[in-house]
Amino acid sequence: MQSFRTEIENPVVAKDILALEAKIHEFKEGKLDEEKFRSLRLARGIYGQRQPGVQMIRIKLPYGKVTSNQLRRICGVSDEYSTGRLHITTRQDIQIHYVDVNRTPELWSQLEKDDVTIREACGNTVRNVTASETAGIDVNEPFDVSPYAHALFQYFLRNPISQEMGRKFKVSFSASDEDTGLSYMHDLGFIAKIENGVRGFKVLLGGGLGSQPRHADELFSFLPSDKIIPLMDGVVRVFDRFGERKSRAKARLKFLMKDIGLDGFKVLLEEEQKAVPYTSYPIDAETYPKIKIGDAVAPKVEIKDQQTFEKWKSTNLVPQKQEGFVAIGIKVLLGDFYTDKARLLADLVEKYAAGEVRMTLRQNILVPYIKEELVPFFYTELEKMGFVEIGYNTALDITACPGTDTCNLGIASSTGIAEELERIIKKEYPHYIANPDVAIKISGCMNACGQHNMANIGFQGMSIRTKNKLVAPALQVLLGGGNLGDGNGRYADKVVKVPSKRGPEALRLILDDFDKNGNGRSYADYYADKGQMYFYDILTHLSDADNLTPEDFIDWGTTERYEKAIGVGECAGVVIDLIATLLFESEEKIENARETFEEGKWAASIYHSYSSMVNSAKAILTAEKTKTNTHIGIIKDFDTKFVVTGKIDLGSSFEELVLQLNKNEPTEVFAKGYMENAKTVLKKIEAYRKQELVEA
Repeated sequence: MQSFRTEIENPVVAKDILALEAKIHEFKEGKLDEEKFRSLRLARGIYGQRQPGVQMIRIKLPYGKVTSNQLRRICGVSDEYSTGRLHITTRQDIQIHYVDVNRTPELWSQLEKDDVTIREACGNTVRNVTASETAGIDVNEPFDVSPYAHALFQYFLRNPISQEMGRKFKVSFSASDEDTGLSYMHDLGFIAKIENGVRGFKVLLGGGLGSQPRHADELFSFLPSDKIIPLMDGVVRVFDRFGERKSRAKARLKFLMKDIGLDGFKVLLEEEQKAVPYTSYPIDAETYPKIKIGDAVAPKVEIKDQQTFEKWKSTNLVPQKQEGFVAIGIKVLLGDFYTDKARLLADLVEKYAAGEVRMTLRQNILVPYIKEELVPFFYTELEKMGFVEIGYNTALDITACPGTDTCNLGIASSTGIAEELERIIKKEYPHYIANPDVAIKISGCMNACGQHNMANIGFQGMSIRTKNKLVAPALQVLLGGGNLGDGNGRYADKVVKVPSKRGPEALRLILDDFDKNGNGRSYADYYADKGQMYFYDILTHLSDADNLTPEDFIDWGTTERYEKAIGVGECAGVVIDLIATLLFESEEKIENARETFEEGKWAASIYHSYSSMVNSAKAILTAEKTKTNTHIGIIKDFDTKFVVTGKIDLGSSFEELVLQLNKNEPTEVFAKGYMENAKTVLKKIEAYRKQELVEA
């Protein structure tokens, strides 16, 4: 493996990329534990695939915004290091697959030339900050949330308080009370509001999907915009210290909220306020880049098929609050498109629109700032690219994760069944092509990357076993979810599990019943009226596994017999580190504390020192085979086993020493003294460990 020369001007980014290259070298030479390397690469957007020897790279795109230059850069990287396919995620990222891990530093270096990062796109970090794709153009928005989403993204990128949490942390911004950012299913959700002329947000806390979805609690009905970053700083600190770390199934913020309740969380949040470096963090929205419309003169065009054009306009045009402009929605089947078309799109919007596109939460593309008179021209150009499929954000627009195509956790195909269901809707239910009310979503497993459990009609990949112990692919059918607006939503009920090949028949029965009895109501309201058992009675006969045919044992999109094969999930994997690796890591954290201290970043230095002390304690507790589920648990257990017993003398309790963190403001004096404490803790633990090994 040869080293490469990074040409990145930003020294922080360059150092980060070179550090990744060094860690890859260490791993290849057997000097870095495999599990530790996994944790490190995940925090840099490098995710293991179902296929051995290659990686998926997740490119982090705050609130889905991509400029023409950035899109061309992503295309170049995909062609050079991947397969030329770009996959849009339900968190407005772009993923590329089949990448050699050895080439990831140079790949990252290429992306950063146009200010595109993969840092913290995966792993136990603050993930991509998502937002309504209509932010800035939404006819109902009180103001553009883009500057606020961007400021929050920048604040937490590389922030030491959010690098090694128990699990991932997700944030969203909604442009209006329609809550198209889906605040109720996020760890933190912000909905734009104005009170007494002041910009701010309704704040939702502790939501999540997965196998146990939880509706977020309302933390504030209104919080001024200068308070949102200090708030999240405190929330992340609480989650980092009190959140579960051992059991991945219980490690999200929603489980902490379930354990201690909203009031209990507020108490912990208040205790962190002295440690938070800012009480106010004003965000100057006026400095956010202004829109500049391309001035190229578009040729006049003639629409040959006027009827098809009008149908497309009815489903794919999105109104803008800016007079004379509309946005165009591009329906991207399963979120997959290719670099040849992406380059053409980048050039088109640069010349004739605002030089940007938005990746959407439903795996589509939105092109804002199209002059109304240029809609026919854009239609003809997009038609050449294959980008004029009707049904943007309608029932025909099915969301699906990659499932068993590339994901280690996939149980059953999600992309295969999605294509079949779209085919059925087009052919048998054309009246749903323009229906924006019914949302259909599919996930290949319980982790809900396809957001199936908040859909009106959802499918989750599973398996089913016959009496003869044969295993076939299956789908859990979920019904009744939906976004109710202003931070309110319903999660879907699990109704019945059916063999995958019966998924289309299940959809037919559901839509036939709705057509017959819906009476103009929304599907969510209709389901709420009828109830779970009504639909169970309609669908239960499809669940019979005693009469499966040979075809039922072949999943959608494949010709081979189904075999349930689940790998090690990496979306938020919690790793067990070797003791020596942990202690070495504590040294690195102290070095980080020193560097940030010298840069005058007192709060960052303090948190690096805190992380070092907890990490050192974790190492010695791991040696004693003591559970290290939470930071607060590590702190208390270290006192019980080592300080109270006199094995290690710190001059005070470990808890008193460490939790000076939230009892002092982040000053230079405190940061320096706290760093010395971290050095002392590490030195004494290393000495104890060395003596322990000698006596052993």
